[in-house]
Amino acid sequence: MTMPYSNEHQAVIDAMISAAARNGLRLNRTTAEVNESGMDFLVAFATDEAGQAWVLRKPRRSDVWERAENERKALELVRANVPVRVPDWRICTPELIAYPLLEGRPVATVDPAGGGYAWQYEQHTLPEPFFDSLAETLAALHGIDHGAAAEAGVRVKSPQEAREAFSANIEDIKRSFAIPDRLQERWSRWLDTDSYWPGHSTFNHGDLHPPHILVDETKRVSGLIDWTEAECADPGKDFVIFYALFGMEGLRDLLRRYETFGGRVWPRMHEHIAEQWAAYPALVAKFALVTGKPSDMEMAKGMIASWSAD
Repeated sequence: MTMPYSNEHQAVIDAMISAAARNGLRLNRTTAEVNESGMDFLVAFATDEAGQAWVLRKPRRSDVWERAENERKALELVRANVPVRVPDWRICTPELIAYPLLEGRPVATVDPAGGGYAWQYEQHTLPEPFFDSLAETLAALHGIDHGAAAEAGVRVKSPQEAREAFSANIEDIKRSFAIPDRLQERWSRWLDTDSYWPGHSTFNHGDLHPPHILVDETKRVSGLIDWTEAECADPGKDFVIFYALFGMEGLRDLLRRYETFGGRVWPRMHEHIAEQWAAYPALVAKFALVTGKPSDMEMAKGMIASWSAD
């Protein structure tokens, strides 16, 4: 039995379906479901008159629309260059983004109760085809030509600019958050040590965590969604969450596969990625400053404290 939505949820659904209708897409209100786990978008799912399932996304804040424009440009380029499916936006306006639901299931979803992941497939029993297809996809993605990215209007950062962006982000959050000395010293050593850092940039997904990775019935990667953070920047970025979930041994294994498929590595790449994970609270803190929400600020403070204690 489907439970009725609250008035707030129903208002969200009604607004999205009305916006879709104004853009020529007629959807069945009775099939609509809301997913509020996304930090940047309210998301709903609904089917059209032919039974096709659609994803509906509504930006939560004004700053999200600018990044959505970047995502649209990235998708147009990525679609022809990776061996998996990516969203095909049919509607793209400040009030609604809509595209046909991709085939496949996410490796995990966000657990609304605990804030972690609810794994759709047992994390530690994922088969070889999953890791091979993930490595192949990342190698293809990271090999996209920077000139083509710039021509498409996607952000392109040189290796030095990407490094400076990390540093600037840390300086920004220090004005609003108390950073423990040990954590600040670790970040400084990483930023100041040239051997950690790559001499090249790559075209990155930018937010590659399990809910954004779709797999088919054989558990091969079949699609990637939510490309809001896509840009040419630091090559380690797409491996950070993988490292957090699978540890250094898992990361080394994925990097070996990635290199086999043509991915470009350097001697301290695995250490660089580990240091990026140590600096992850700075990214969360920066996000909290953008949203200004007390709950996001508290989350960032908690992460900074826990990373310092680890």
